[in-house]
Amino acid sequence: MGEIWTEQAKYQTWLDVELAACEANYRLGRIPKEDMQKIRDLAAFEPERILEIEAEVKHDVIAFLTNVNEHVGDAGRFIHVGMTSSDVLDTGLAIQLKSSIEVLRKELGNLETSIRIQAKKHKETVMIGRSHAIHGEPITFGFKLAGWLAETLRNSDRLKRLQADIAVGQISGAMGTYANTDPEVERLTCKELGLKADTASTQIISRDRHADYVQTLALIGASLDRFATEIRNLQRTDVLEVEENFAKGQKGSSAMPHKRNPIRSERISGLSRVLRSYVVAALENVALWHERDISHSSNERMMLPDCSITLHFMLREMAQVITGLGIYPENMLRNMNIYGGVVFSQRVLLALVESGLSREEAYKIVQRNAHSSWNKIGGNFKQSLHSDPEVTNQLNNAEIEECFSTTLHKSNLEVIWDRLDL
Repeated sequence: MGEIWTEQAKYQTWLDVELAACEANYRLGRIPKEDMQKIRDLAAFEPERILEIEAEVKHDVIAFLTNVNEHVGDAGRFIHVGMTSSDVLDTGLAIQLKSSIEVLRKELGNLETSIRIQAKKHKETVMIGRSHAIHGEPITFGFKLAGWLAETLRNSDRLKRLQADIAVGQISGAMGTYANTDPEVERLTCKELGLKADTASTQIISRDRHADYVQTLALIGASLDRFATEIRNLQRTDVLEVEENFAKGQKGSSAMPHKRNPIRSERISGLSRVLRSYVVAALENVALWHERDISHSSNERMMLPDCSITLHFMLREMAQVITGLGIYPENMLRNMNIYGGVVFSQRVLLALVESGLSREEAYKIVQRNAHSSWNKIGGNFKQSLHSDPEVTNQLNNAEIEECFSTTLHKSNLEVIWDRLDL
């Protein structure tokens, strides 16, 4: 990913655009054969020389063209004919963005695989589900990962769509009106470069496309933040249901030797904030003056490489975290059954309603028994139910015990496994 965004790579995309435009003009009979061959054979650049020229002319594309013409000679008069700087800049940028998405899609695919493997493995690993960070009802760890997998698949679709939307170029000249060039040159050039011609560019490709790029990358980063935040919460000492791999020789604290911290997940959460912070700048770039200004250019030189490289790192980091995740089913069961299975209160409620009690009566009975067990040493919801005449008058011991079974719960998850092919 880093190589896509080097100065060398940027100038190479510029040269690719210029050469493709020359080839288009040659096919249309506008460049002599011998001159076209010289352009093919001799066109080259040196980044150091471009910067040297730019220091004088204060214009990057002019500096680039000057350097290329130093190699090509007289045939250089056919390069950049009818074009404007943004034709080169924005079409070259489209090549970089398209290439970046290709790399991101590969890493996202690796993340999908790592989640899928763990989800399959833990389809029946029972744990407690939480809302408001408070115990709710039993789920499985595979079910939790299924949600991550579904979100990752949606992000994969978003990247695929984005790759098509961002892969547009322009060879339309000043103001984008084709005043000094032929739309056929644009079509042939873009086809050669694996791009589509923009529907209606001005002097630049409109920045809603680039804002979409940044927002999509930030959204994927937000998904990774969600996964990372969950891992961080589940690794807390008083929970410890999952844990990042702690490498041999790794140390968690300069002062406290016992520490095993979720540093990689925290790193992902921190970097996701960087991605989100760029969204505002990307949206501000949409509203440029008239047919163009270059207020977008300065921040894009930082923002687009940074977003691309940062998300690439985050995807790889998250895939490795999930692959190496320590998962502790015993702790999951211990946490779920605290206070005697109080989290099965809804099962008991429904059983009492089915036995003939009103929902209001049943709710009061179950809530009283649940709260008498909640947050008390030795509190046991199940025992409390067995000792409560208002419960035992409605349910026998076997019916009470059945409320604490998770068999039905797990079997009903088959619909999700089928949807995700798990």
